[in-house]
Amino acid sequence: MQVDSSNADVHVIELPSPTAWPMVMALGLALILTGMVTSSFVSLLGLLLAIMGSVGWFRQVLPHEVHESIPVLTEEVPIVTTRTMASRLPVYDMHRKILPIESFQITSGLKGGLVGGIAMTVPAALFGLIRFHSIWYPANLLAAGGFTDWAGASNAFLSQFHLRGLLAALVIHSVTSLLVGLLYGAVLPMFPKYPILTAGLLVPMFFSAILYSVIGIVSPILNERIDWFWFVVSQIAFGLVCGYVVNLQAKVRTKQFRELPFAVRAGLHGDLLERAYNESEEERTGDESK
Repeated sequence: MQVDSSNADVHVIELPSPTAWPMVMALGLALILTGMVTSSFVSLLGLLLAIMGSVGWFRQVLPHEVHESIPVLTEEVPIVTTRTMASRLPVYDMHRKILPIESFQITSGLKGGLVGGIAMTVPAALFGLIRFHSIWYPANLLAAGGFTDWAGASNAFLSQFHLRGLLAALVIHSVTSLLVGLLYGAVLPMFPKYPILTAGLLVPMFFSAILYSVIGIVSPILNERIDWFWFVVSQIAFGLVCGYVVNLQAKVRTKQFRELPFAVRAGLHGDLLERAYNESEEERTGDESK
C-alpha cells in the first residue's frame, strides 16, 4: 500500500548503524570455552574471532558512535470497525450478590473426607498385598516420614505390623482426609456440570502434582519408595467417594442470597426485578448517608 506523502509528515531519526561484530565476538567466546573440553585449536580460532569481533565492535562506537539516518513517515490512520452495534438489556450488580447461591455445611466436607479416607485405604492395601504381601506396608511407609529412626528401614521391616507406625499413619491420614474433605465441600458447588466426576478427577490430579514436587522435602523415604500409579489410583478413589458423599448432603442458602429482595429470591424477572434492584439501592444509599 502506497502512502500519500502529501498528507504525511516526513521526519528523519538517527539510529545506531547495524553491525554483526557483537555476534562474531560472542561466537569467539563460545569457541574458547568449547576448546577447553575439545581441542586447543578450537580455542585459538575462538580467540582470533573474539579479537576481531571486539576490534570491529569498538570501531563502530569509538571514538564516535556510527549512526545512520532513517526517514520516518507519520500519518493519521483512521480506525474503522465493521462490527454492528446491538442493543443489550441493562446489567445490574445483582449477580455479584447472589453468588454462591447455595453451599455445603462444614459437616458435609468432614463426612466426605472421613468416608473418602476409608475408601482410599482399599487400593493402598491392594498395593501392599501385591508388591510386598503385607497390608501394613503402606501405613508404615506413610508413618516413616515422621520417624527419623525409620529413614533407612528395609522393606521387610515396613512389611511387619508396628503399633507406633499404625497410630502415626492413622493420625496423618485422618487429618489430611478431613482437610481435603473440607476443600471438597467448598469446591463442589463451583462445578455446575458433573461435579463428582470433575472434582473427583481434577482435584486428585492437582493434589498429586503438588505432592510430587514437594515430597522429596517432606518425606525422603516416601519419595524413594512411593509407587505413583497406585498413589494416583488411591487419590482418585478418595475423590470420587468423597465427592459422592458430599454431594448427597443437603445444601444451605448463603447469607448473601437471603439478604436479597424477595423478587430476586423468587426468581422473578422484568420490571419487577429492576424495581426491586432500585429499591435495594435506595435503601443502601440511605443507610450509608445516615
